[in-house]
Amino acid sequence: MAEHSYRTVAQVGELIEGRGVCVEIDGREIALFFDEGSYYALDNACPHQGAPLCEGVIFDKSVTCLWHGWRFSLENGTWLDSPRTKIGSYPVRVEGDAIQICVV
Repeated sequence: MAEHSYRTVAQVGELIEGRGVCVEIDGREIALFFDEGSYYALDNACPHQGAPLCEGVIFDKSVTCLWHGWRFSLENGTWLDSPRTKIGSYPVRVEGDAIQICVV
């Protein structure tokens, strides 16, 4: 991916392990998660009824929507109960202390 497509959204140490936060890049809401020492980024809205996934429960590299229990893989956005359905997932990297997400 092109260098310019990564955007700094947070700093190392700002996120709490096992919790998500909502960040915005170019008007797009993205849920950023820190789980088991790794960072993940997914579209923030559950495709079922638009619940904010950043508020979901994190367990075993997945996030569960609080509204109706839909579970998504943190690694690739796949709905774990029906793998044909996916939400957007985005590469995350750490450069120095900057947490960066790539959206195209």
